[in-house]
Amino acid sequence: MTLSRRTLIAFACALSCSGALAQAWPAKPIRVIVPFPPGGGTDNIAREVSQNVAKATGWTFVVENRPGAGGNLGVDAVAKAPADGYTIVMGQTSNLAINPSLYSKLPYDPQKDLAPIVLVANAPLTLATSANSPWKTLGEAVNAAKAKPGAINIASAGNGTVAHLTIELFQKAAGIKMQHVPYKGASLALTDVIGGNVELYMSSVPTLLQHIKSGKLRALAVTSAKRVDDLPNVPTINESGYQGFDAVTWFGFLAPASTPKDVVARLNDAFNKALQQPDVRKRLDEEGSVPAGGTPEQFAALIKDEIPRWGKVVKESGARVD
Repeated sequence: MTLSRRTLIAFACALSCSGALAQAWPAKPIRVIVPFPPGGGTDNIAREVSQNVAKATGWTFVVENRPGAGGNLGVDAVAKAPADGYTIVMGQTSNLAINPSLYSKLPYDPQKDLAPIVLVANAPLTLATSANSPWKTLGEAVNAAKAKPGAINIASAGNGTVAHLTIELFQKAAGIKMQHVPYKGASLALTDVIGGNVELYMSSVPTLLQHIKSGKLRALAVTSAKRVDDLPNVPTINESGYQGFDAVTWFGFLAPASTPKDVVARLNDAFNKALQQPDVRKRLDEEGSVPAGGTPEQFAALIKDEIPRWGKVVKESGARVD
């Protein structure tokens, strides 16, 4: 079978046009969708890194917060956006690795509908309470929960988030039952836990760190296997008597599937350079996250591995969101 001359010309033109598009990109602002409200860890990291790239390249980034459904609304908006490199999303563990198992119907497929760009950072979670709380240690909070099953409220930034599932994991490990209170993002939850309206709050270190350092919140434990450098006096859940407990969240940029590979490569290069900048690394470290980086393929492999890992946790915990 041979291709007609017209077909060959059309094919050559398509390749040429694609190359020209990549060369001309970006010719307008790039939207960065953050699938959570302003002020949380995901939002802070997205803004910090994109602003650094903007300064280095002259590109324009416009951050747009689209919260809802555990991050699903914002990720779905990008999955269905034109694959031209002008719309990207700051995805993270919950909406890319947990939600496929947690939700009975997900409007997007993390592996088929999105093109990974780069893993930006990793961050442990922190279990915190108000500075006015009578609980000074994790053990005291656990004892209170055992004394009054279901009476103590524990907040997260929403159903389906890593914090939500980590709460389920910890309750199972500690043999306690608390009342999960899902908020639509970090800001409202912070206000209520600082004010004492909710007894406990599980969230990422970047979200809580400044409030812990200012004395408004008291950190009872961190969820990583090792202590956090910026919270050296806060023990891990693992060393507090629950051996093997280890849960972290990660953040990364993605584009719609079929985004030109040249465009993905340019974004990847720009973000990787930003993550090597001392000021960016210092800022992320101060917010309790560990800068990452790497290739799109490495980020894709992480997502592929994390989906079954968290799927097992969802099944064992019995958590479900419909």
